[in-house]
Amino acid sequence: MSSAGRVLAVDWGRKRFGVALSDPTRLIAQPLTVLTRRPGKRAPVGPVLELARKHDVTEFVVGLPLTSEGEEGEEAREARAFGEALGARSGLKVWFVDERMSTARALRSARETGVSAKAARRRVDAMAAVGILQGWLDARG
Repeated sequence: MSSAGRVLAVDWGRKRFGVALSDPTRLIAQPLTVLTRRPGKRAPVGPVLELARKHDVTEFVVGLPLTSEGEEGEEAREARAFGEALGARSGLKVWFVDERMSTARALRSARETGVSAKAARRRVDAMAAVGILQGWLDARG
């Protein structure tokens, strides 16, 4: 594992992709953006790579939406293919992590801090990506 440079995390989704970014010291994750895709279109590999270039990213973390039993179903296979495409096109290391409950935790956190349901829906994907990335950073800290 490289220990220098920012890490970009993606909370993979069928419609929306939450994106989070670490600070250069890899201590803190922060929300970056939410990317969307139209039904039937490919996952936004190009836009994610553009964000990675813009922010001097050296590694990726991609959340795998595993089943409740911890298995890789269709969505997890699609997320893995997305991550593998990121790695192949960028030449950077891609880490895959279990993202079960990341969206639920982000929604709960938003409600606890008084964020309205409407505002929470707009930001939940990016906050889920923050949770995925912060967990990954903490595990390596």
